[in-house]
Amino acid sequence: MIGRRELVGLLGGAAAFPLTVRAQPDRLPRIALFMGIADDAEGRRRAAAFRQALQQAGWKEGSNVSIDERWGVADTDVIRATAIELLQLNPSVVVVQGARAVAILQQATKTVPIVFVSISDPVGRGIVSNMARPGGNITGFQLFEFSVIGKLLEALKEIAPNVARVACLVNPDSPAADFHVRSFETAAPSLGVKPVIARVHNSADIVQAIEGFADQTGGLLLPPDDTTVVHRKLVVTLAARHRLPAVYSFRSFVADGGLMSYAVDVTDLFRRSASYVDRILKGEKAGDLPVQAPTRFELSLNAQTAKALGLEVPPMLLARADEVIE
Repeated sequence: MIGRRELVGLLGGAAAFPLTVRAQPDRLPRIALFMGIADDAEGRRRAAAFRQALQQAGWKEGSNVSIDERWGVADTDVIRATAIELLQLNPSVVVVQGARAVAILQQATKTVPIVFVSISDPVGRGIVSNMARPGGNITGFQLFEFSVIGKLLEALKEIAPNVARVACLVNPDSPAADFHVRSFETAAPSLGVKPVIARVHNSADIVQAIEGFADQTGGLLLPPDDTTVVHRKLVVTLAARHRLPAVYSFRSFVADGGLMSYAVDVTDLFRRSASYVDRILKGEKAGDLPVQAPTRFELSLNAQTAKALGLEVPPMLLARADEVIE
């Protein structure tokens, strides 16, 4: 249970929230499910996968467990307020997606078990002490490894070999921004690409970055980032307008008309996270459960977009694709 002192510390003082937290024994264990993306078809599919796996483990919502579900946005203040709201419900465990939400929860409580889903570089960013034995009250499922940025860039060069400059769109406020930038700048020279970092906070920044970068030999690379996910239709529209080949970290971009993605199967991570929730509800400590790396990656291509850009998909790339949208 989170106490008043922890919440006050999170807010930086007594602040604007009435922080009366009463220790009331719940009839059922409570799971706080904090989805770090918009309430859309992709997000609902992930939440449904978590619920289904939880039920298969013997936990039936409304019968022997309750779930408090919230959906995130790209606004840090809203994320903080939502995190506080969930912790005041005295959850037995929090399942959370989104680097900023994890950082806020980590600051807020050292007691409530937290299972993160799809977070990059959890050791390097101080979320856990090590992968095998995280310690503390946090564990989870890693989204991104250092080498994946290189694979994204390789795929982009394979489908668009003439690309000489690539802009990486990141929100510098994201806890993972430095990790993604470092990975990108390390991978680019070996592939003959000049790396360009485009720092974006909102839709206006995205428009300015892409329109300012538009070039016949340019391309875009988007690592996982809440800001670009929220504005993905804008990104895809601008990439098409300026004829910029782009590679993304989530399939949802390709479904919306983006060229290609090489992505972790995040739905699978949510499915697997239910096993950790099961173990925690049965008495195991989050800090004793190892952080797990992703095991399933998916390559998705949009053939219509490739054709519109005048790109011919190489047969070997086509053969490796898990999904081709015609």
